[in-house]
Amino acid sequence: MSAETGAGPRPGNPVIRAFSGLVAGLNSVGTAWIFALMLIINVDVLSRYLFNAPIQGVAEIVELSIVGIVFLQISDAVRAGRLTRSDGLFQQIVKRRPVLGHSMGAAFDVAGTLFFISILFGAVPRLIEAYERGYFAGNEGLFVVPVWPIRLILVIGCIVVAMQFALLAWRNVQTIQKLRRPAS
Repeated sequence: MSAETGAGPRPGNPVIRAFSGLVAGLNSVGTAWIFALMLIINVDVLSRYLFNAPIQGVAEIVELSIVGIVFLQISDAVRAGRLTRSDGLFQQIVKRRPVLGHSMGAAFDVAGTLFFISILFGAVPRLIEAYERGYFAGNEGLFVVPVWPIRLILVIGCIVVAMQFALLAWRNVQTIQKLRRPAS
């Protein structure tokens, strides 16, 4: 949970808790994938050095894996407030002028939502095309791997991160409404 964004799960809302579990689960899969990739690369290096026998397809696996890992883990980075942005000035604005700061936060989160939705609109047709036409990476006869699973991960990642940005925007709007209510 990020103290700045309040993005952690709310105990009373099972939908938010389930969504947070999904985001954490995708992040965990990405982490496990990194570990497996590290093992494959090390085994390839050792087999090249010791036996002069490289593992076919390691370069293709690494190339596709980077995209998959990024889209598995980006929603957790957004949720935890670890997405790269300049927080120094932003935090000062939130502290001194909270309504303005949370309005800027909501605008940032809406922009993030729209950005990932636009990626999604480009990614879905490419996923369908890769699946229908059987696109693959690698060299036929040596090593091939289908491309559609990575494109599916990209689509799922875009959906989840857009939802995460929308949730953060909604929370910023709620905070603005609370700040504008007169104290009773």
